[in-house]
Amino acid sequence: MAQGKYKYTGINQDGKKVEGEIEGKDIRTVKLALRRKGIRVRKLVEPSLLDIDLGTLMVEKGLAKPFGMDELNRFTKQLTILIDAGVPILESLEILAKQEKNIALKSTIKSIVEEIGQGKSLHDAMVGKKGFSKLYTALIKAGEAAGILDTILAKLSEFMEKQEAIKKKIKSAMTYPTIVVIIGVGVTWGLMVFVVPQFVGMLQESNQEIPGVTQFVIDVSDFFQEYTLVMGVFLGVSLFAFSQFKQTKNGKIAWDRFVMKTPMFGDIIIKGGLASMFRTLATMLAAGVPLIECLDICIDTMDNTQMAKDMKNVKESVVRGKSITEPLGRIKYFPPLVNQMVKVGESTGNLDDMLVKVSDVFEQETSETIDNMTKLIEPLILVGLGGVIGTVLIAMYLPIFMAAGGA
Repeated sequence: MAQGKYKYTGINQDGKKVEGEIEGKDIRTVKLALRRKGIRVRKLVEPSLLDIDLGTLMVEKGLAKPFGMDELNRFTKQLTILIDAGVPILESLEILAKQEKNIALKSTIKSIVEEIGQGKSLHDAMVGKKGFSKLYTALIKAGEAAGILDTILAKLSEFMEKQEAIKKKIKSAMTYPTIVVIIGVGVTWGLMVFVVPQFVGMLQESNQEIPGVTQFVIDVSDFFQEYTLVMGVFLGVSLFAFSQFKQTKNGKIAWDRFVMKTPMFGDIIIKGGLASMFRTLATMLAAGVPLIECLDICIDTMDNTQMAKDMKNVKESVVRGKSITEPLGRIKYFPPLVNQMVKVGESTGNLDDMLVKVSDVFEQETSETIDNMTKLIEPLILVGLGGVIGTVLIAMYLPIFMAAGGA
C-alpha cells in the first residue's frame, strides 16, 4: 500500500478509547508508530484511493523528478535554523516535510521521520537514501557524535553553495561557446541549403564565368543538399556511440585524461576539481572525521577518474605513515606553492584551516581562468563565424559585381 492516512481506533495509556488518523506507508509501520505513542490498536482502516499520497506513489513508481543540490541545500539551511532554535530533530523534520514542495524530497523526509521514530539516528536514517551523498551522511554522523549537528549543517550548507557556484560557472563557460557554435552552424547550413541555390540559378541563366571561390561555395552547397540527411544520421550515431563509450570504465578514464590535457578547458577542470576536493577535505576534518576516511570519501565523490586515481595514491602513502604533502608533491598538475601551504598547515596542526585557504585559491584561479577563456573565445568564435558567412556572401555577389564592372 502506498503512503497515506490510516484511520485508527484504540486504547491509550489511560485506558480511554481514542480515534484519529496517522500517516504511514503500510499497516506494520502505522502500528509501530501508534505503539510508540502508547496506543493499543483495536481497529485500523487502510487509506482509500482518495487518501493515498500521490506524491509518494509517484516516487515509488519512479515518475517523480529527483531532488537536486539546490533543494538539498534549502532543506539543510532550514533544518539548521530549526535545530539552532532548539526544535527537536524529529519535530523539525516533520515541519519541513509538511512544507516541502518537491515531491521526491518530501517523500524522503517522511521516510527519514519514520525511521527516526523507530529509534534510528539521523545518520542511519539518511544512509542509502537517494540524494544524500556519502560526504553528507558522514558529516551528519560526525555532527551527531560530537553534539554539534547545527554547526555541521551550517558548514554543509556553505560547502554546497560554494561547490554549486563553481560548477555553475564552469557549466556556463562551456555552454555559451557551444550555443554560439550551434547557431553559427545552423545559419551556415541554412545559407548553403536555401540561399546559395537561389544564386546558382541566377548565375546559370547569365552564362558568365564563375570565380573559383564561388565555385567552391557552390560545390559545398551541393554537398550539403545531397548529404545533409546522411551527415545528420552519422552525427547522431557518433554522439550516441561516444556517450556509450564514456559510460564504460576505460572510456571514462580516456575521456578524463583527454579533457585534462586540453588547453584552458583542462586547466579549469583541474583547478575546479582540486577546489572541490580540498573544500571537502577541510569541511570533514573540521568536523572531526579521520583523515583516511576523509580521503576515502573525497575519492568516492570525485568525478574525474584520473584525479581520483592520484588521490588513491595519496591515501595509500598516508596509510603507510607518510605526510599528505609528500604524495601531493608528486602529482604533476599540483602547484608547488599550494603544496607548501598544505605542508605548513599539517606541521602547525591547522590543516583544515589551511585547506580552506587552498580551496579559496583554486576557486579564485578557476574563476579567473573562466573569465579569461570567455574573453578569448567570444571574439574568436564571432570572427570565425563572421568569416564563414562573409565568405559565402562575397562568393555569391562577386560574379554580380564582376558582371556589372564588365558592363
